[in-house]
Amino acid sequence: MDNYHITKDGDHWKLKKEGNERATTTADTKAEIIQMTKEHMADKVGSVKIHKENGQFQEERTYQRKDDPKKTPG
Repeated sequence: MDNYHITKDGDHWKLKKEGNERATTTADTKAEIIQMTKEHMADKVGSVKIHKENGQFQEERTYQRKDDPKKTPG
């Protein structure tokens, strides 16, 4: 499973895959980058860690939702 991070970089928000030097995509607002991430991850399996403006971890989302390990019994 690939890991991605949404972080603020200057005046923009970026989605970046772990291990890559360049951002996968960028947007002006956090809401825009989250929507773009949903579209980007539509045919992929991965974990997206969303960070606050100050860089602190906010939440994690798994794509596709059916692949979320938290949904397994036990």
